[in-house]
Amino acid sequence: MIYVDADACPVKPEILKVAERLSLEVTFVANSGLRPSRDPMIHNVIVSNAFDAADNWIAERAGAGDVVVTADVPLAVRCVATGAFVSRPTGRVFDETNIGMASAMRDLGSHLRETGESKGYNAAFSPKDRSRFLETFDRLCRRAKSLAAEAGGQP
Repeated sequence: MIYVDADACPVKPEILKVAERLSLEVTFVANSGLRPSRDPMIHNVIVSNAFDAADNWIAERAGAGDVVVTADVPLAVRCVATGAFVSRPTGRVFDETNIGMASAMRDLGSHLRETGESKGYNAAFSPKDRSRFLETFDRLCRRAKSLAAEAGGQP
């Protein structure tokens, strides 16, 4: 299963492309409207506007072998802990070797913004980011599908 933190996710078309090719189910989770799909493998979940509602929904369901797409580091921490494969929309993978540092850097950046030491601007999403994501996401999905086949289950 693929779970997508879909609010402001810039790589939805790439996710659909890979999921269709590999016959994987996708669940887009958002606080606001999502474009409906007639594809039975695509699910849309609209959660409340409560703080972290989408993150909580995903974290409660994502588990070992699932693929999660999010730019939210605290959600990534929770999903990595369950054994899920996690990627940012830029193609950066979060795993047990780097999630601690990613969380610490997020906390440091937050502190610097609060104290006025940093403006906190993020780099614009680029075509290179999109390409990197597509490559990374395809690799993670293939790994997830392979693990599911080894375990005798469906992906």
